[in-house]
Amino acid sequence: MTCRHTNTFNYIVSEERQLANSEIAREQAYVDMLYRRLDELREEAAQRLATVLREHGGTEQALIERESAVARYADRVARLDAAENRLCFGRLDMRDGRRRYIGRIGISADDDAGDGEPLLLDWRAPAARPFYLATAAAPERVRRRRHITLRGRRVAALDDELLDREAAGAEDGLVGEAALLAAVNAARTGRMQDIVETIQAEQDEIIRSDHRGVLVVQGGPGTGKTAVALHRAAYLLYTHRHLASRGVLVVGPNPAFLRYIGQVLPGLGETNVLLTTVGEMFPGVVADRPEPPETAEIKGRAVMAEVIAAAVRDRQAPSRGDVEIPYGPGTLRLTERDCLRAAERARAGRATHNEAGRIFRREILDLLARQAAERLEAVALDEEGRPLDGGDPGGGLTEADRRALLAAGYPAELLEAGPGPLTQGGRETMLDEADLAELRKELQADPGVRAALDELWPILTPQRLLTDLFADPGRLATAAPMLSEQERKLLERPPGGGWSTADVPLLDEAAELLGEAPRTGPTPEEIERAEQIAYAQGVLDILVGSRSSDLEEGEEGEILIATDVIDARRLAERHGAADHRTLAERAAGDRSWAFGHVVVDEAQELSEMAWRMIMRRCPGRSMTIVGDVAQTGDPAGTTSWDRVLRPHVGDRWRLARLTVNYRTPAEIMTAATRALAATAPAGEPEPEAPRSVRETGVPPWRLRTTPEELPRVLAECAARELASLGEGRLAVIVPDARRDELGEAIAAVVPEASYGAVPDLERPVVVLGVRQAKGLEFDSVLIADPAAILAAGPRGRNDLYVAMTRATRRLGVVHPGPPPAAIAAAIPGELG
Repeated sequence: MTCRHTNTFNYIVSEERQLANSEIAREQAYVDMLYRRLDELREEAAQRLATVLREHGGTEQALIERESAVARYADRVARLDAAENRLCFGRLDMRDGRRRYIGRIGISADDDAGDGEPLLLDWRAPAARPFYLATAAAPERVRRRRHITLRGRRVAALDDELLDREAAGAEDGLVGEAALLAAVNAARTGRMQDIVETIQAEQDEIIRSDHRGVLVVQGGPGTGKTAVALHRAAYLLYTHRHLASRGVLVVGPNPAFLRYIGQVLPGLGETNVLLTTVGEMFPGVVADRPEPPETAEIKGRAVMAEVIAAAVRDRQAPSRGDVEIPYGPGTLRLTERDCLRAAERARAGRATHNEAGRIFRREILDLLARQAAERLEAVALDEEGRPLDGGDPGGGLTEADRRALLAAGYPAELLEAGPGPLTQGGRETMLDEADLAELRKELQADPGVRAALDELWPILTPQRLLTDLFADPGRLATAAPMLSEQERKLLERPPGGGWSTADVPLLDEAAELLGEAPRTGPTPEEIERAEQIAYAQGVLDILVGSRSSDLEEGEEGEILIATDVIDARRLAERHGAADHRTLAERAAGDRSWAFGHVVVDEAQELSEMAWRMIMRRCPGRSMTIVGDVAQTGDPAGTTSWDRVLRPHVGDRWRLARLTVNYRTPAEIMTAATRALAATAPAGEPEPEAPRSVRETGVPPWRLRTTPEELPRVLAECAARELASLGEGRLAVIVPDARRDELGEAIAAVVPEASYGAVPDLERPVVVLGVRQAKGLEFDSVLIADPAAILAAGPRGRNDLYVAMTRATRRLGVVHPGPPPAAIAAAIPGELG
């Protein structure tokens, strides 16, 4: 009996294998055809690109069209190259008998034809949507959904789901493991992979949501917030092609995170995307200065916008009495009233500080020029250079003036003439506008005048404004009376030392108020342009010089050469280097760039000042904001979406939730939720954790050691964990202040370990400060010194929650001394 059952089982297994193999062979033939077509399209696009690049000459319009064609074909080649990996990943069998193959791009039998059934549907196309939405309860006219797994160009596995059992024939069988569980169980590589094959219904709903307005995606750990945000960016660029001209901005929490997600969008064929952090959003500034958390929190407050505005106003003709300026043998004087009037005129047009400064300087120079003119016209000056006479009470010349002028050789007939070309307050002058213009130039070049103008209304860069503000307690007190003396003390610092991430939004705020500083000389681009024109002129001169020697007598008037049809400027334009930078490169260097859409990941960490900066980058307010307020760790971050968004969009934002945890096993998620609840302030509601889709059967563990032994024990644990892990990645998450110390100890035992400001996430072991771990995931995680993580800041409990939810398989905690209450509640027993 047992033998008969065994034979029957073997027969069934053999039959299933035959079915799977035949189906794989069938799909392999189709996949081969798709790759042949991809190669054809790629070759065609590459040839067109090469042809356009070989073209030279033509009108300016032709050059513009050529550059546009280069960009278009280069983008086409990049998209086709990106589709090479996992080109096709799914198939839909419809009730009407048709089949739809789903892939990374759309491919037709004839790429120039717009009709006919496509060979492959782009995953973002409306016709592909049932692949993500169809269920047995709502099959969307789908009979079967097939997941196709490729290794290179080879079909490695199939996974079928029958969604309409009444329409399915008896010959249909289920093949392979569920694609989703295969994806979540796969070992991590240190780089995020796209999820086009396994997008779930609640994720698809968010990805395809209307691009207009602000969409907030709230989701707990492991719900796929980042993947959803990136795939939404790819979907929007595909569906709304006009966005490509302005690009999409993706803001992440730190450089390590950006490296982690960096290949997702290029892998989906989208390159018009700039990935950046808050600290990288001000061109020319590297934000690498450490900042105490309490100082960063103050700088992140919305009130700092008022402080910056007040600091700018304080540099605009402040009321400090009369100003005396040494000039020549005497002194020019500006009264406080003169300065206030000039400042009022400068501010009247609501110009930026530096634009208004030009108006102010012009007004002041006019006043000074007229003072200097009066002094020059005066017949006699006192020892301080002031005119002794100044004319009669009616504004005319006195008899003493006339005698002195005649004695000096001034023509008598001019003294008897009527009013001169210029009058000041009814008084004749002998200098005309041209003379005054020359005086203004002389005054503008005078060091004393320039110093006075710079003191009254300096030309400011954002860097100079903030440097002066933080270095001067008096300026801080004037600009920030709403801050306490202790808070202002935290902002004080000497000049130099670079900039912090918290400074960047302040620099951006200042740039908005200051405007561009006037240029004092040609830009590097203008210098390069002049050099190109000079070189081109030299080429043309050589051609002219060699013309006679190259032509027979009498031919010179019959044959055209380059100099007959083009000048040096046009020749330089024709052969000069065009701007071949990508959209992302151009946008990164342009603070005023307005993006078509903005994605903000780990958005709960952003300060109110950072939100002001980001909103400037997207005037259309088309934004996707993803985060989890239960994970907020930054002291300047938020626990309320409404609080940070209302000042910018009012109530015109919508909330979507992700509720399923695809990353974190139930055992680890339960422990993390207990730890968060154990440290909750009194009266705070129980945290709502996302539902995990799987269990691993491996409970989290903890190990006690001593403070002195922590580095050694942690390194040994890392070595053992790596050995037992097999393939995959291990993260050791430590207090931020001890990252380098513990990283060095681990690297001494595990040479493969990486640590630092931007660690290599593709190494088998990586040591991270808790803030660096945000948004990342690893097969196994070790947490060191949880008590120090909890004590590091007011939101240490959230940081510990983040650290505990990074693992996809295993979690261990090493604590010096007794465990903190949060860890004791989360993991009751410790290893012996």
